[in-house]
Amino acid sequence: MRLWAISLLFVSCLLAETVAGLKWTPPEGWKNEGTRPMQAATYVVPAAQGNAERSECVVYFFGAGQGGSVEANIERWKGQFTSGGKPAEAKVLKRTVHGLPVTTIETSGEYSGMGGPMATEKTVKAGYRLLGAIVVGPGGNVFIKFTGPLKTVDGNRREFEQMLESFSPAP
Repeated sequence: MRLWAISLLFVSCLLAETVAGLKWTPPEGWKNEGTRPMQAATYVVPAAQGNAERSECVVYFFGAGQGGSVEANIERWKGQFTSGGKPAEAKVLKRTVHGLPVTTIETSGEYSGMGGPMATEKTVKAGYRLLGAIVVGPGGNVFIKFTGPLKTVDGNRREFEQMLESFSPAP
């Protein structure tokens, strides 16, 4: 292995985040605001030109066996988006990343999931997109939810996919 490849591997290991027996590498330029209750990481994604609001990509971990099933969460996330007063269409796929089962969801429209499930008032944001994933790890399910204005989320799709593809069992 060449020296530059070894250096890159070393640097990416230093930048890795961990929770629930998993590790991942966040995209360059996404600022981690740190942990919060039930949030292993909260990444701020700068607004794309033409969008007034930034986006957030949150990595949630509620504890082993907590947070609900993959299917229940996918359905809940689907229910947070409407289009013309009807449920928005969602694309759900299953795949394997480094031996880990991963379910992804993509949807867009009017978003009512601001503030999470414990919010007392619902705010609806038009023109939003969700790129979400649930990684089944050795310590439990890890939920990744990237939401924000369409242009910002679409402009960071590649970075989201790179982060998702970096999930692997922690040593």
